[in-house]
Amino acid sequence: MRVKYPYVRGTLIEAWREAKIKHSDPVDAWASIVENPELSKKIKWSRGKGGFRRFDWDTAGEIITAAQMYTIKKYGPDRNISFSPIPAMSQISYAAGARYHQLIGGVSMSFYDYYTDLPNAHPQVWGEQTDVAESADWYHTAYCVITGATPNRTRTADCHFIAELRTGGAKCVVMTPDYSEATKYADMWVPVKPGSDGAIWMAINHVICKEFYADREVPYFVDYAKSYTDLPHLIKLKKTKNGYEMGRFLRAMDLKEYADTDNPEWKFAMWDSKANKPRIVYGGMGFRYPKKKESESKWNTLLKDEKTGEQIDPSLTLLGGKKNEVLECAFYELDTGEVYKREVPVRYIDTVTEGKIPVTTVFDMQMSHLGVQRAGLSGDFSKSYDDDKGFSPAWQEKYTGIGRATIIQIAREFASTAEVTKGRCMVISGSSSNHYYHSDLIYRSFIGALMLCGCVGRNGGGQNHYVGQERLAPFDSWGQIALGADWSRPPRLQNTPSYWYIHTQMFKYDDKITEYHKVPDADAITYAHCADWQVRAVRLGGLPWYPQWNKSPIVVAEEAQKAGAKTDADIVNYTVKQIKNGGLQFAVEDPDAPENWPRVWMIWRGNALGSSARGQEYFLKYLLGTHHNMDCEEVAKPHIKDMKYRESPLGKLDLIVDLNMRMNTTPIYSDIVLPAAHWYEKEDINTTDMHSYIHPMGAAVPPNWESKSDWDAFKFIAKKFSELATKHFPKPHKEVVMSPLMHDTPGEITQPAIPDVKDWKKGDCELIPGVTGPNITIATRDYTNVYNRYTSLGPLMKTKYGFHNILVSGKPFYDEYINDAHTQTVEWNGEKYISLKEAKEACNVVMHFSSLTNGENNYQQWLIEEHHTGLHGEQYKEAKESVKKIFGHDPS
Repeated sequence: MRVKYPYVRGTLIEAWREAKIKHSDPVDAWASIVENPELSKKIKWSRGKGGFRRFDWDTAGEIITAAQMYTIKKYGPDRNISFSPIPAMSQISYAAGARYHQLIGGVSMSFYDYYTDLPNAHPQVWGEQTDVAESADWYHTAYCVITGATPNRTRTADCHFIAELRTGGAKCVVMTPDYSEATKYADMWVPVKPGSDGAIWMAINHVICKEFYADREVPYFVDYAKSYTDLPHLIKLKKTKNGYEMGRFLRAMDLKEYADTDNPEWKFAMWDSKANKPRIVYGGMGFRYPKKKESESKWNTLLKDEKTGEQIDPSLTLLGGKKNEVLECAFYELDTGEVYKREVPVRYIDTVTEGKIPVTTVFDMQMSHLGVQRAGLSGDFSKSYDDDKGFSPAWQEKYTGIGRATIIQIAREFASTAEVTKGRCMVISGSSSNHYYHSDLIYRSFIGALMLCGCVGRNGGGQNHYVGQERLAPFDSWGQIALGADWSRPPRLQNTPSYWYIHTQMFKYDDKITEYHKVPDADAITYAHCADWQVRAVRLGGLPWYPQWNKSPIVVAEEAQKAGAKTDADIVNYTVKQIKNGGLQFAVEDPDAPENWPRVWMIWRGNALGSSARGQEYFLKYLLGTHHNMDCEEVAKPHIKDMKYRESPLGKLDLIVDLNMRMNTTPIYSDIVLPAAHWYEKEDINTTDMHSYIHPMGAAVPPNWESKSDWDAFKFIAKKFSELATKHFPKPHKEVVMSPLMHDTPGEITQPAIPDVKDWKKGDCELIPGVTGPNITIATRDYTNVYNRYTSLGPLMKTKYGFHNILVSGKPFYDEYINDAHTQTVEWNGEKYISLKEAKEACNVVMHFSSLTNGENNYQQWLIEEHHTGLHGEQYKEAKESVKKIFGHDPS
């Protein structure tokens, strides 16, 4: 049913009207409601029980902004949270709410990981989330395996490529427990037992490694593995109670010849067959953030020695040679507790860290782990495909229900096709397999097969994961608007799985880790419970957490200034001292203290309390404080060390607001429901990983009834907020922002786990923001100008901006755009800005400033990245100039 008008919970509007009679200030009126325990409980208990009243946008805006302003003054801005899913499908609509919340210092919550749609294996293997081929590339494949996906249902417009690839001679294999819709396209249907895909692919890898690496070498596979995988990298072998086991990578810090280079903990070694010794090669993460001139332009996959620049020939295996040294190692099959003793080939090398130690290659370790028997090695290897040892074709039968002959056939077809076509084999996957708890293992098993066969990065090959509408392509410019980064940086971004795991009390019903997982040495685990790992990750900067501390970030800045802080650096130093001496406590350490609760939650474009709420009953009981069907006991208390364990509070949220076009689960449980425009009633843009263009979404008709587009709705609320701020925050103010060490920044290499990450709270090191702990920065908010900032492109857009740490100067693009005769502008406080008053203007700004749609920006980014890679920048200059001449823009 479509939401046509603004609605409010009856108990709330009655309380509000009474409060407004007694209090002329909306903030005071809201305080009188939420500070009355009985009245507040009554309003919360009415959630989900109907009783809505139709009311107006003005009153809605007044209540929402009063609640947010009260929360900011009483607790801090990071208690105002926001959630909206899948920004790629309507990018400006998502940006509306996110921009508003970032301008007031609020929190934007993640969605992709929360839906368990993000394939964890992708960042684990490649360091990036979900970079896949568009659907047209399916047509180029020669062998397609579909597992856990149904393209003709979820990718209907693109599925013709699945049908058409078979007309070109490609084979299609579908692995699904049921006879799914995708099976109609299959040459072979493999009815695998649910969740057992990983076992199939481990057995496939076993066959590939035996027949295409051990029995004979395929030159293309070997060359690919040496150049584009970590298979030739050297790893240490460590002594344990079960014998030798795989240790960490051999790094520059271990080798005397390379120990004096910069970032030696993040540069990795291969065995050079020509020099017969380990050498550090280009490409490790240490080369991405060079401190020395000689380390620049080496973040690439060229197989060259770091110091000499000589081309090396890495050894994929250390098997053979004059000595043929081997060492018995332990390998585990964790589901059964089986320990296999299998030999691996080794070399003994001298290190500056541990003396003389044995090393082997990742490839050699992989071969023995898979149980592939090779000449010169002995141990518990599979003697044949019929031997029931991990991870043989016979071994997988008991888990998958698939006969060994089928596995052998698929493995041979897959690898031989890749050999002939140079890697044109692909695996299409989706949420059906990704939603398993062990999905990363499932995915890494077939990613392994793709890498062994040289398929990743090849047209018609690779791992293609599709869920929802992924791939927000113009993130470089869109992110500045959506996250308010044109006015203030950094934004407050929260990973939602951690957030709700703690705030909805789910962690209290979660037992110790070893209750669910068999591990070789349970006593070696630092913390028994997942909640303590969350706490540790926050204090070391690995994860965000909001609220940040048990005090408002505004109050922390004020106290610092009262203590004598004159500069932003002084405020940061004061904050660090307070954290170290216990005067300031991380909120995640005591999440059930009232000052550490989320208070106001705004939702738009999604069903956060329906399809998105993993563990809905926990939300209803602890977050909303309404009726629920929970019937279980808390079990976590004996296992938690670093988090204060309190009695579980009921109803943490003071206000829930939903901007929605449908009366689905979320508005039914919300306090205020606002009518949102439908897709065909607003201006927007979207992108997807299925095609390589931006899709403009023009409004066919104006918003119906009393609905507003997302952009206009939050513009309206921003105006209300600014009006209210003239009394409560009449002047700009500072606040302290805590943010985690981020991907694509030097922060990702500040904490090498050698042998473990150092914990400042345990005395291992000093607390240094951005190094051994989270980033701490100072933001200046101007609440009276939230509306003005929302509707204009801020001055930080003239500074460096971008994505993946590829940052260009925005000034030339800003100046070019604002001086165009067709550009709408706004003026306030004596300054002129590019207008963002209308959603269409925001769309145009995104496209002008993005490298996806602005060729000059694209060229500048390639040129800048050449500083890191030494490749691909300057060589595009000639092409760029040629294009200018063709279109009549002669650069001369």
